[in-house]
Amino acid sequence: MEIINRRARMSSLTRKLRRENKTIGFVPTMGALHVGHLSLVEEARQMCDIVIVSIFVNPAQFNEATDFAKYPRDLTADAELLTEYQVDYIFAPEEQEIYGENFSTYVYVENLTETLEGASRPGHFRGVATVVTILFNTMRPDYAFFGQKDAQQVAVIKRLTKDLGFDTEIIVGRTVREESGLAMSSRNARLSPEDRQKASIIYQALRKAKIAAKEGERNAARLAEIVREKIASEPLAQIDYVTIVDEQTLEPIEKIGENAALIAVAVRFGNTRLIDNTVINRKL
Repeated sequence: MEIINRRARMSSLTRKLRRENKTIGFVPTMGALHVGHLSLVEEARQMCDIVIVSIFVNPAQFNEATDFAKYPRDLTADAELLTEYQVDYIFAPEEQEIYGENFSTYVYVENLTETLEGASRPGHFRGVATVVTILFNTMRPDYAFFGQKDAQQVAVIKRLTKDLGFDTEIIVGRTVREESGLAMSSRNARLSPEDRQKASIIYQALRKAKIAAKEGERNAARLAEIVREKIASEPLAQIDYVTIVDEQTLEPIEKIGENAALIAVAVRFGNTRLIDNTVINRKL
């Protein structure tokens, strides 16, 4: 496994791999790797000849400088993990390699980025879309792997990929959960032991709504209320939002129809903000 820091080197290498007809799988991360990331790496390893993982804490997608500063960084530990998963290359650039001097070009995906996380974190998805565009341009991967937990990000990246004509197929991996049901996230490490235990209420609430939908409840407002009531039963939980939208357009819906619907939530436990979701009517 080789760790690459320079964009020029990464671009040159992937051009060579494409000439050799190697399929390239790319897993973008900000490090602090957990089982959720590694499940994407495993899927990439099964599908592709070459697996590249990026580790870059992207300043452009943080709303608060303190949040960016506190984000965990341990390239050595992450690299040790990835060695076990037979990753071929780690792309770990410094900020200057991605955002050079006088950087002034950003990518903005309209509509999809203005609700849910976009409303709570203005500018976040502009940062995500910009860095993903830079990374895709650098590597031109055949496949890129993202997790379902970040459902809005998945919708944004799919739209970006289509609109900008990237010849990259987006693969979405299932949400990996802790034993309690809490969705795996780098932010979970910030939770106190008590908060981490109590945060499983999020999964319980989503599961309760999904069961209600399977049993015939079609009213989106009622399903959202089921989620809200269950989460509110935990005094430590502070709800940011509970909403039900079309999975692809992220437009709010009133009734569950034939299209896949996304139940998305954001909840705070102490100073840690967690997101999760579940999908109703997903077609295999």
